[in-house]
Amino acid sequence: MSLSVREASPSEGKILTDISFASKQYWNYPNEYFEIWKDELTISPAYIKNNVVYVAEVKGFVIGYISLVELNNDISAGNIIISNGFCLEHIFILPEYIGKGIGSRLIASLKEKCREMYIDKIYILSDPNAKGFYDKIGACYLEESPSNIEGRTVSFYELHIRGV
Repeated sequence: MSLSVREASPSEGKILTDISFASKQYWNYPNEYFEIWKDELTISPAYIKNNVVYVAEVKGFVIGYISLVELNNDISAGNIIISNGFCLEHIFILPEYIGKGIGSRLIASLKEKCREMYIDKIYILSDPNAKGFYDKIGACYLEESPSNIEGRTVSFYELHIRGV
């Protein structure tokens, strides 16, 4: 598989939104969750312009993406407060490509960009199904926190960027 990673174009918002929903649906979440997640899974041209967003492509076809956002204000997620810094907000892969190293390649590209920007760590609020992935790439698990869906949690990680 010939994979390339490049910066996303603002015109790719719909493609990235479709990937967000398809990737989440891979985990068989109930339909009502998608109503709650609708806004956060929707990627607009402005989102792409205002954040670091990379896409993974195979033969010119976008199969996944990753995004990094800068936090200028504190945000809270359940019992976690993240102060200023950078957060990996999205990493989504089309279901047929999950488990094929695409996520690791996107993380490597993001880490390279972080080194260019002199970012020494990024925060991650992880879907419970992605815990194994973040453990594999060397992210440091910090704690569980209630999500915006009752009875569900998210995992909070820090990923240290080496060589800054």
